[in-house]
Amino acid sequence: MRPTILNPLFAPISSLDGIGPKLEKTLTRLLKGNDEQGMARVGDLLFHLPHSIVDRRNQPGIAHAPEGAIVTLKIRVDRHQPSPRGNNRVPYRVFVHDDSGEMALVFFRGHASWLEKQLPVGEARFVSGRVEWFNGRPNMVHPDHIVSEAEFDTMPLVEPVYPLTSGLSGKVLLKAVRAALATLPELPEWQNQAVLDKRGWQSFSKSLNRIHAPRDALDIDPMSPAWQRLAYDELLAGQLALALVRSQMKKAAGKARIATGIKSQAILAALPFQLTRSQKQSVDEILADLASPERMLRLLQGDVGSGKTIVALLAMAACVESGAQAAIMAPTEILARQHMATLTPLCKAADMTIDILTGREKGKEREAIYARLANGETDILVGTHAVFQSGVEFADLGLGIIDEQHRFGVHQRLALSAKGDDTDILVMTATPIPRTLVLTFFGDMDVSKLTEKPAGRQKIQTNAISLERLGHVVDRIRAAIDAGKKVYWICPLVEESEELPVTAAEDRFKALQQILGDQVGLVHGRMKAAEKDAAMQAFKNGKIRILVATTVIEVGVDVPDATIMVIEHAERFGLAQLHQLRGRVGRGSEQSSCLLLYKTPLGEVAEARIKIMRETEDGFLIAEEDLRLRGEGEILGTRQSGTPGFSVARLEVHGELLEMARDEARMVLDQGFNGEKGESLRVLLYLFGQDEAVKLLRAG
Repeated sequence: MRPTILNPLFAPISSLDGIGPKLEKTLTRLLKGNDEQGMARVGDLLFHLPHSIVDRRNQPGIAHAPEGAIVTLKIRVDRHQPSPRGNNRVPYRVFVHDDSGEMALVFFRGHASWLEKQLPVGEARFVSGRVEWFNGRPNMVHPDHIVSEAEFDTMPLVEPVYPLTSGLSGKVLLKAVRAALATLPELPEWQNQAVLDKRGWQSFSKSLNRIHAPRDALDIDPMSPAWQRLAYDELLAGQLALALVRSQMKKAAGKARIATGIKSQAILAALPFQLTRSQKQSVDEILADLASPERMLRLLQGDVGSGKTIVALLAMAACVESGAQAAIMAPTEILARQHMATLTPLCKAADMTIDILTGREKGKEREAIYARLANGETDILVGTHAVFQSGVEFADLGLGIIDEQHRFGVHQRLALSAKGDDTDILVMTATPIPRTLVLTFFGDMDVSKLTEKPAGRQKIQTNAISLERLGHVVDRIRAAIDAGKKVYWICPLVEESEELPVTAAEDRFKALQQILGDQVGLVHGRMKAAEKDAAMQAFKNGKIRILVATTVIEVGVDVPDATIMVIEHAERFGLAQLHQLRGRVGRGSEQSSCLLLYKTPLGEVAEARIKIMRETEDGFLIAEEDLRLRGEGEILGTRQSGTPGFSVARLEVHGELLEMARDEARMVLDQGFNGEKGESLRVLLYLFGQDEAVKLLRAG
């Protein structure tokens, strides 16, 4: 049971004054993204932290207000100049003065009655907003605040600025955050007093209030004491959850799975290449884990195109040889079907049966798959989240493999391991992960690394070109497809956005189709599964030569004869993502190239990213650089992403706190969740959404 003290934070945000169904939907989109189920809760608002401040303390007087600066001015109202009757395009102006000079307050579509009430002629007011000089005269367009002298104390002189989404204003969000803060109960202290004293940290609620009501820019710096305190709380909750999962898996007896090697030999004989040194080493490490009576929990890290799928198949074959079943789970249907296509012929060669289970298998077909799994006919299951569902029962699930692990949480790992009595777990990622991130997502897991590319793979030539030379790029692409080449063209958005001046996939598809005709196809996340499959198939078999896509093709799509990758608005992508996308080409023996199209002028961080991409293909080096450069997290689209899976912690600045949290979690586990301290830590786990870990506590 969730501690009752937390109930106000788990209430829907519609329980707050002024939040109706429409605003609830908009806030949910901002706070939870499009992936998660359910509406946002009050607590989600608390962890949506500001990225900057507006400082209204500058009161220079009209004549001394700098161009473009936000200032607060005490003015006297001289006269109103309404828009001409019937012509709303001419703004409503209110002329005002102070001791230093005169200015106009400008309102587009201004309502006369409201403005006359707000700004009565002859009276003094305080106004705050951005000053723009036009023809030598200062203007303030739509002041952010207009208050009387008596109300001046109510005007916030330092205001937090939050990441927004379309259809949401800063004022509305600020009001919602303040309403959420008002519901925050005084929570029990879960941190050790010695740590609080040493670090100069205040209580959880004081820290949260300090960030949402900053006194200056230092208060919203991730290195500020308030932010560090909250980051440590979040990291500790995560490390406790991982430690509980880990100890639960260690506690549950495993099973020694002895492989015969017969099926593995058949797979190796069917492969048109030899395994690399690190592939062989990883297979040996996994086989040793499977043969041990302890449950396996291993992470397989492999750079783009390093051959993780074959290692996974050999692990599954070893499990099948020992008499059990295996399952591999992918985050998207495209990737699951990709795995199915790669594994089916090799399974056939080794006389193993394989099935696929995604959201698309329905009715009788689904029932038949369930039956084959339950009676042990199916050796290997490939699937998406559908594998977790209640109807899915295995005869004996010996090995669960989770691909692209950073897309799945601890909860899913638990859910998959619960499908068998003593299931071994292997998690894989094509995103090389710096050590701090390995700790974050996996705790102290055993790690295998694939460091080489399979034989015959060539270096990918990477070049950066300004979007001003787009015509030249299109000419080069036309020549390439005339010569029989295949091209990926990646855009950051599905459709045009008012907030972002970037080309969307649908617009680029239409533009390229006009020039190159039916050779151009389109794939994005909002398309139906069958449409996506048809476009991918047409690209694979050469009916289309250019595939315009969003990052839906980031992982796992395998078209070996695609040799050119164009990434439009490369400055909007993170390093790890650019590296993933580039890895879609260079999968055959032909020379491949990657073109990074960028909009000028380039920011310092974007320039550094593009430079690194041109200099190296080493994913592990790129991952470390990405963490160093990421700063506050990419602002991709209009949502600030920060470190994946975290609301508060930023691992590039809080790495040291992560080590501290891991040590604290180990200590807590050794001592047990007893007394007041144990109760307060339960509150912490629920607060940061680690409910599944609390169930493990109860399970003992």
